[in-house]
Amino acid sequence: MKIKKILVSQPKPESEKSPYFDIAGKYNVKIDFRPFIKVEPILAKEFRQQHVNIADYNAIVFTSRHGIDHFFRLAEEMRIKIAPELQYFCVSEKIAHYLQKYIDYRKRKVHYGTTNRICDLAPVIQKHKELNYLAVLSADYNDEIPNLMKKVGVKYNIGMMYRTVSNDFGPDEQLDYDMMLFFSPQGINALLKNFPNYEQGDVMIGCLGSNTAAAVRNAGLRLDLEVPSPQFTSITMALDALLKENHKRK
Repeated sequence: MKIKKILVSQPKPESEKSPYFDIAGKYNVKIDFRPFIKVEPILAKEFRQQHVNIADYNAIVFTSRHGIDHFFRLAEEMRIKIAPELQYFCVSEKIAHYLQKYIDYRKRKVHYGTTNRICDLAPVIQKHKELNYLAVLSADYNDEIPNLMKKVGVKYNIGMMYRTVSNDFGPDEQLDYDMMLFFSPQGINALLKNFPNYEQGDVMIGCLGSNTAAAVRNAGLRLDLEVPSPQFTSITMALDALLKENHKRK
């Protein structure tokens, strides 16, 4: 089956330079952006119930841009002054660069992994074992970060600053796509919630992250594209290669 229509379960990129737009033009495919999940804030009153004092930590771990947004939102709501010597540890360079929205990037200590995989952040944290870490996560976080921190052997805590919930589909919304791309287990959960009788058939499914891959397989679905892989570190690179092969077929 020739892929002509793709659903990306994320918001539409703000920049016109997104690789998705290049791919759409290159292969003459239609790419729709429709988030399967949405992020809701955990307000200061609820956050205080976690008994986490942001000022007690000199290192912050971010796994997403959502974490960055809600960390600085809560700090402002709670009138917490962010110390200039605070160090930031991000899963990827892309997430690290997003910090420029809130800090003077060049004057702060920002560290990041070489891939999008959380496990590859371990060597970076290993070099700074003396720090006290706060990992900013969703309320429905998995064990990846706690397991990594325990493995490295550093002092850490979890700060739940937002939650992800299903972004429900309307009665008239259909899933008439040749391929769908997912970026979190919650996206797969939302798919099954909105379409409990969903049958994959010939539709290809791609995903980012090992936990998302596990969610796809646990749901009884076929996974056709998984990133990161030995060949590709980004889902757009993998999608480009897949479409190149797919469009060679008659």
